[in-house]
Amino acid sequence: MPDPKRILLVGPGAVGGTVAAWLVHAGHEVTLAVRTPFERLRVETPERLLDATPSIICDPSEAGAADWILVATKTYDVDAAAAWLAGMDSAKVAILQNGIEHAARFLPFVPVERLLPVMVDIPAERDAPGRIRQRGKGIMQVPAGGNGAEFANLFAATAIEVTQVEDFTTALWRKLCINVAGAVSALTDEPSSVARRERAAELMRNLIRECIAVGRAEGAQLDDEIAETVVRHYRSSQPDSINSIHADRRAGRRTEWDARNGVVSRLGRRHGIATPVSDTVCALLAAIDERSQGIAPTGD
Repeated sequence: MPDPKRILLVGPGAVGGTVAAWLVHAGHEVTLAVRTPFERLRVETPERLLDATPSIICDPSEAGAADWILVATKTYDVDAAAAWLAGMDSAKVAILQNGIEHAARFLPFVPVERLLPVMVDIPAERDAPGRIRQRGKGIMQVPAGGNGAEFANLFAATAIEVTQVEDFTTALWRKLCINVAGAVSALTDEPSSVARRERAAELMRNLIRECIAVGRAEGAQLDDEIAETVVRHYRSSQPDSINSIHADRRAGRRTEWDARNGVVSRLGRRHGIATPVSDTVCALLAAIDERSQGIAPTGD
């Protein structure tokens, strides 16, 4: 197995907690940076039950030296995550988040040579702090070579598949095509089974088609068939499977609608590409977020 590394993981939610549990069982020295402490990490995976007791800290001043910092917080929690990066001048920083703007979010805090964006596709749901169900195979992709090769080596003794890819832009946009469609579950409050409703599936396809058009303008190589492939992906998932934006909406938490759907609208405007379906969905998701946060309507 590879040499054990010192790893600080910031944000042990569904994805972060799953990653942390596998790294502990691969023999790495893992510390979890949390808001609220919990006693142990238990992850039900398709292969086995992972039961781990990593070190848990709540204050950045308690963090020791690390070889790698893995950031798995929500995309809107960058400032809070950045507090854990201060003084870690030698650690490499992997960003395990949704969307396509990983590097842009953290460049103000981390030199580009220490920064690694990661495409993450790990179907997992958190039942409670430290208790997670991994629904299916975990997959991550990273830019080929250098930091990407080192990161992949961290997972050599785990069941998470980490692949180095030359065209990382395309990898991020292909994942975004899956994420934009997930908004339909958040809007309807129905899990993956919603894709079996044909009108909902067509809404998914239209969101994906807009994502494809904008992604191509950004340099991604995306086939038209992706729209149908993603719908089939949702239809073949376990019917009660819940994606992260839906889980956040159900829990009354702030959602990542801007990183997952808003980015299509924002970049579409930059390229002069109309995104009416994405614009409408974003307006609805934003209204849901404002209501959950207690923000009163301000229009006349």
